[in-house]
Amino acid sequence: MIDPKVLATRFPGDFLFGVATASFQIEGASKADGRKPSIWDAFCNMPGRVYGRHNGDVACDHYNRLDADLDLIKNMGVEAYRFSIAWPRIIPDGTGPINERGLDFYDRLVDGCKARGIKTYATLYHWDLPLTLMGDGGWTARSTAYAFQRYTRTVMERLSDRLDAVATFNEPWCSVWLSHLYGIHAPGERNMDAALAAMHYTNLAHGLGVQTCRDVAPNVPVGLVLNAHSVIAASDSAADKAAAERAFQFHNGVFFGPVFKGEYPSDFVEALGDRMPVVEDGDLTIINQKLDWWGLNYYTPMRVAADPNPSAEFPATVEAPFVNDVTTDIGWEVYSPALHSLVEELYRRYELPDCYITENGACYNMGVENGEVDDQPRLDYYVDHLSVVADLIKDGYPMRGYFAWSLMDNFEWAQGYRMRFGLVHVDYDTQVRTVKKSGKWYSSLAAEFPKGNHKKAAS
Repeated sequence: MIDPKVLATRFPGDFLFGVATASFQIEGASKADGRKPSIWDAFCNMPGRVYGRHNGDVACDHYNRLDADLDLIKNMGVEAYRFSIAWPRIIPDGTGPINERGLDFYDRLVDGCKARGIKTYATLYHWDLPLTLMGDGGWTARSTAYAFQRYTRTVMERLSDRLDAVATFNEPWCSVWLSHLYGIHAPGERNMDAALAAMHYTNLAHGLGVQTCRDVAPNVPVGLVLNAHSVIAASDSAADKAAAERAFQFHNGVFFGPVFKGEYPSDFVEALGDRMPVVEDGDLTIINQKLDWWGLNYYTPMRVAADPNPSAEFPATVEAPFVNDVTTDIGWEVYSPALHSLVEELYRRYELPDCYITENGACYNMGVENGEVDDQPRLDYYVDHLSVVADLIKDGYPMRGYFAWSLMDNFEWAQGYRMRFGLVHVDYDTQVRTVKKSGKWYSSLAAEFPKGNHKKAAS
């Protein structure tokens, strides 16, 4: 095990270490204080969608344990907390009346962070769309982008004076492809046309959100969090390399392209453009606004080969075998070099601002034994990936911070509560929190910052 003090010497003194969560995954209190259902509340209640029909009604009971959980963050010694705001608490029907009690909760959260000296990194949308908006089509409807714009204004007018940064969306790949094409996340659609509509209207909502954040709070840095995929071809064959490029366009380019270049990728448009909703005049200008920062969520590489079926739909790829036989308990390949090559590739293709690793971590399901959680494989994962981040800084990439996923075990979406990503173990019966071995190690690393050598990496 590497000494955290030794690893700390590889980071600039103003590098930001934080922890991350999301509203639906930890808050619970799903019917409290005026909150109405989200698409995830409905999805959890549909048989066969979420493991064990688990739901977010209680989760980690963070809504009722806010102060204790903020004390936990402070005691871990991290400098920043990345959290998301639940739209169904703020505007319960997505449009219409504003719920002051929902805003009051986030007032308490932000004030609590400030009182404890913790920087606040808020995400406006982490997948909990107000269920009422599904009556209009949810993300497949253009009107939802404008509903998001109003929600953004409501939140920023209330909280922005105490936010250190804001992101519009978390992982649009998930709320677009995983939710509307693969059917694994809410609302569980399996339809390319629906997914293409959700893709464009999500991108549009991001752009409208950026405009609104800048209008209300020009001094708050605004960004976007993307789970960019490190796409690796199964072989050096021309067919597999072409497949990897198609996969890159489909999984990364449809978000990075409009946001950072003002265009959708050409091969993607040629293959699927006629099935997209109308891209109205001005849409791409709205989407393509300079960001102050962007967040990268990385866990595992994507390995692809060409789909031999001649009628396969774009991107016409199939999954390729893992190279490393080490996997986490959720079945994901552990392969830290892909994080380095991914960042290199993205900065080669796009003009990107400063980067924060906004999520990185590993699923291991060890329990508490004699008051301790020995999750050495998770600790090893953190060491490997943080070492890659240090290498990226040394190579001149503008990596400014790192948020561990996650602060605590929580509702892992379609996997329910059986998969654990936390630095802190949660006993869901008693809600007792136990800091794991990895959490203690990460705390020791974070305690080294901020420190004196505030030299920026060479640009």
